[in-house]
Amino acid sequence: MEKIKILLVEDDHNLGNLLKEYLEAKGYSIVLGVDGKQGYDLFAKDKFNICILDVMMPIKDGYTLAKEIRAIDVNIPIVFLTAKSMKEDTIEGFNLGADDYITKPFSMEELLMRIKAILRRTENKTTKTTVQAEFKIGKYNFDYKHQTLTFNNIQQKLTTKESELLKLLCIHVNEVIDRNFALKTVWNDDNYFTGRSMDVYIAKLRKYLKEDPSIQLINVHGKGFKFLIGK
Repeated sequence: MEKIKILLVEDDHNLGNLLKEYLEAKGYSIVLGVDGKQGYDLFAKDKFNICILDVMMPIKDGYTLAKEIRAIDVNIPIVFLTAKSMKEDTIEGFNLGADDYITKPFSMEELLMRIKAILRRTENKTTKTTVQAEFKIGKYNFDYKHQTLTFNNIQQKLTTKESELLKLLCIHVNEVIDRNFALKTVWNDDNYFTGRSMDVYIAKLRKYLKEDPSIQLINVHGKGFKFLIGK
């Protein structure tokens, strides 16, 4: 049986290593990151069953990391670790879709029990429901799983990258999507040549969606893109 893989992102090296050793001893496979940026890079290139994220981290905090992880996988369970105990912080964590929230200091046994409970819940949930793969985009129907975009019964077959990019736009409809974030999410890279490639894909998506004037895919100067769908 394949081991449950956990992404653990904790900037306290001692605590991070301690948690890693403990959970590995309990039979889990642990990948440890030490800041939000590294945590995102690790998540983008691997598959995990659950994420455990410290809230207060350098470069990128746990809340920001959770938003970026959710853009890639809306169903991945997320547990926040924090030294804060303020009610507002807990609410913010759950508003981001956190499955649990543990305040430091905590016992290893408590963390283990919470992980097991979350995995049981999510396992039961995924056996009953399927991940959203279809999106309504104005007068278009986008089937992410089959990589098709349909308008008036005319079907356009999409490439994998076109589908990934369109899915990201759908998840963040009417929001500004940071250019580097899109590159990292879809291409796992944000260099100049990859950026030029993404511009080509953006132009292709505009062409595919041109039959519905209520749909706009606009450039936001100095930031990225915004996918607008009118009423």
